[in-house]
Amino acid sequence: MSGPTPKSRLGQVLVDQGTLSKDQLDRALADQKNSGAMLGEMLVSQGVINGQTLVRALAQCLGLRGCQLRHGLVDPPLLKLIGDEEAERLMAIPMFKVRDTLTVAMAEPQSLPKVDRLREITGCRIRPVLALESNIREFIQKYKGGNVDVNAFLTSLADSDVEVVERESVDEGPITDLDRMVAGSPIVNLVNVALLTAVRDHASDIHIEPDKRGTAIRYRIDGVLRDLMKPPAGIHNSVVSRIKVIAKMDIAEKRLPQEGRVRIVCEGRDIDLRVSSMPTLLGEKLVLRILDKGNLRLNLEDLGLRTESLASFRRMLDKPHGLVLVTGPTGSGKTTTLYSALDLLRSPELNIVTVEDPVEYQLDMVNQIQVAPAIGLTFARALRSILRQDPDVIMVGEIRDEETARVAVQAALTGHLVLATLHTNDAPGTVARLLDMNIEPYLLSSALNGVVAQRLARTVCPNCATKYYPSEQELTDADLTSKAGRAFRRGAGCQQCHDTGFRGRMGIYEVMEVNADIRRLIHHAAPTHELRAKLRGIGVLTLREEGVELAQEGKSSLDEVLRVTHDDDVSDAPGAPDAPPAKETGAKQKPGEAA
Repeated sequence: MSGPTPKSRLGQVLVDQGTLSKDQLDRALADQKNSGAMLGEMLVSQGVINGQTLVRALAQCLGLRGCQLRHGLVDPPLLKLIGDEEAERLMAIPMFKVRDTLTVAMAEPQSLPKVDRLREITGCRIRPVLALESNIREFIQKYKGGNVDVNAFLTSLADSDVEVVERESVDEGPITDLDRMVAGSPIVNLVNVALLTAVRDHASDIHIEPDKRGTAIRYRIDGVLRDLMKPPAGIHNSVVSRIKVIAKMDIAEKRLPQEGRVRIVCEGRDIDLRVSSMPTLLGEKLVLRILDKGNLRLNLEDLGLRTESLASFRRMLDKPHGLVLVTGPTGSGKTTTLYSALDLLRSPELNIVTVEDPVEYQLDMVNQIQVAPAIGLTFARALRSILRQDPDVIMVGEIRDEETARVAVQAALTGHLVLATLHTNDAPGTVARLLDMNIEPYLLSSALNGVVAQRLARTVCPNCATKYYPSEQELTDADLTSKAGRAFRRGAGCQQCHDTGFRGRMGIYEVMEVNADIRRLIHHAAPTHELRAKLRGIGVLTLREEGVELAQEGKSSLDEVLRVTHDDDVSDAPGAPDAPPAKETGAKQKPGEAA
């Protein structure tokens, strides 16, 4: 260990800590005088103290923090900020970066010229942390070249690798994420590596699954699952228990599904994790849903709606009452669209109440209710209670049953603006779905303002974008046979996009605004294919047609658009299964309602 720390002071600190006796210190000083070695390093080599004890004592001498570097504490890609050679010259290695502050482990953190040099190279504020020179050199060698095998590191983890980072000051406010993350066992570090990697790669969820060989940990990026790591065999139950503990779940219950939640701090951001456990034949499977408010886009203009579609959506929301529905499969971004609508509507002059399962993000000026079926707080019951609270705008997380649908329609008819989600394939199919829930056509025609159906398609990675020519089958499916021979755009695959050719996702939207003609068709319980024909007559594009337009603009690839959208030809045919029941087609007109 290099540095100008006075030997007597270091020795005195060790004595004060009770680590050394006065006699041991005197003998060590005599040995040090004969050998010329540094006192601290000599004590470590003799086994009198360990590395962490030495770091703690030296940090106290210098008035700095000290740490013992270990797997999961250092972010390997950050070494590129200063380069391998400069890291060895300065004997410093970056640990992690929070906004514009870079925490760096240094053998000489008290050296102002070295700190200034790091600030000049990185352009960041430097937060120096003391570490042993041998410890720093070891990790520089491991991380040189950027080829880091996380799985190999996890396999080599041992109890001796994990020690708590010391905090010399108790007046610095709440404990930081660094201090929480490094305290614990190798299992804790493994879980933290998985969480940090998933958050940095903008994953939406993590799947921890048992298999015959041990454990598989995968994460979903841009809607597609990918391998994250393969932990050592035999630790699946320990990983599951660790996550269940921090999520305040019952670790003894392995036979029934459970749900929990936990908040972590990662790179200066609050991240909510929703944890779901499920018993399987080989053991418990966990899914952690990552809710990062930093990724939430609440501006309607940022959703990717076309100009005409955005104007239609705004007109639906501008009405003082009525029902606005957002439809699509799970993971298609429905909640984000609803939150964006609430962001447009929220105001100190309005009473906005939501009922959700779960409440994904907390919004200012919005009263949010979490349903709890176990105690009888269902969507329908919460809705009935909300109506007694004089609301202006109501958001229902999901219409799942007839009771909820009926209360939502009644609320829309009694002067409230109701926003909700529903699972249907497209916008016109929403009408048949609600009629199947026994909602009377004359009520639905009066209540419905409009429907937004959506999907999420992966966008072409800008770093590896290239031209390609779709197959004849793809052109036929996209109704683009007349454009055979035209080049489209897709990604070839690179490190930035994990060799997928895609980076990020964008929305594909089909907007059905209910006008007089559409309202008349709904009132007479017209089947889906008639509603579709009417929409096409006024220029509304289907989801597939919207997606094909995006592919032609080069924003996504044609095969990706065909993957996430469906062909409407079958559902549009007369007599399709989504046609409403015959008993509803002759529903009587409610007095005073316009046809």
